Amino acid sequence: MEIIIDVKGLTRTFGDVTAVNNISLSVQKGELFGLLGPNGSGKTTMIKCLTGQLKPTSGEVRVMGLDAVAQPVRVRELVGITPEQETPPSFLTAEEYLHFVGHIRRIADIESQCGFWFDFLEFGDKRDVLCKDLSRGTRQKLMVAQAFLHKPGLVLIDEPLINLDPIMQRKIKNYLTEYVKGGGTVFLSTHILEIAEEICTRIGIIHQGNLIREGPVAEIRSSSKHLEEFFLDAVRGDPHA
Repeated sequence: MEIIIDVKGLTRTFGDVTAVNNISLSVQKGELFGLLGPNGSGKTTMIKCLTGQLKPTSGEVRVMGLDAVAQPVRVRELVGITPEQETPPSFLTAEEYLHFVGHIRRIADIESQCGFWFDFLEFGDKRDVLCKDLSRGTRQKLMVAQAFLHKPGLVLIDEPLINLDPIMQRKIKNYLTEYVKGGGTVFLSTHILEIAEEICTRIGIIHQGNLIREGPVAEIRSSSKHLEEFFLDAVRGDPHA
């Protein structure tokens, strides 16, 4: 099976604080991998290292066969990224922003792609609204759209559904499930365990920068434990705590 993400001994420090500590993991093509952890556990730092936005203090990071340290721009060209904070340019309208992304990514059928996402995420009435005037939920829809606009093989999503209503959450969860069935790969970080239990194929639990558990969601279910119980047991039993 093709390995899409391959991390070995990844450590990232900020002064005296170790945000990510000697983490090794791999994600195969077609997986929906969930990185779970409390707030401040290192999830966002991990994603920023995977996308070349942060340089590791030590360790190796390969994404889609590329060295994310040596080729960070190329990695970001290939993957889709939905950040934790919805920060599209305030001076562009929603449609202008998607067209800008399409131009940067050299998307030939940008009109049809934009039309699909405006319709699918039900915010076509906001096409001409400046990003600074969009609600948080609509900005999140926009950031989801830009991440998938170029039909990438891998999308990295930080807290994917936090500002969306239940109807839109269900729509995006279904889309992510179909996306990986079609051969795409998703790496998402979240502290909302219900999302991970419902759609992820495999999860890792990060606590205080350490990867303390990892495995298929099906195995957790077969142990007669809900993911919440499994997560709490792992965090409480973390020898690093």
